[in-house]
Amino acid sequence: MPLSAPNMMKPGNPKTDIPRDKIYEQFDIDRPGKIIFVEHHLSTKQNLRCLIRKMSIHGAELEVSPYLAVPGHFFLEILGIRDEIGCTLIRREEEKITVGFNMLIDPEFLHHVIRLGFDADH
Repeated sequence: MPLSAPNMMKPGNPKTDIPRDKIYEQFDIDRPGKIIFVEHHLSTKQNLRCLIRKMSIHGAELEVSPYLAVPGHFFLEILGIRDEIGCTLIRREEEKITVGFNMLIDPEFLHHVIRLGFDADH
């Protein structure tokens, strides 16, 4: 009996098989940040320190204590920048957290963040 179309193995499309958080170029940031919890009536009283390891226009890789709970949705603040970025948790592996930004960030903003890290190192 021949296999029906849904049961047949089709070769994957390399462009569509890449997770969205891996499509965009990531830059090493290694900059302190804050995860700001969004609470009842959008209050933001509670926060958690983190280290922003990598960042792209789509999202970031953060490092936090593996013993602390991280909400599914929060704001990310980068030390030295007043703006907060809305984030959604994509996955967590011990202390490494991968987040997606709720909107793609402006490439100029990302360039500014990268430049801040470079200026601090030199």
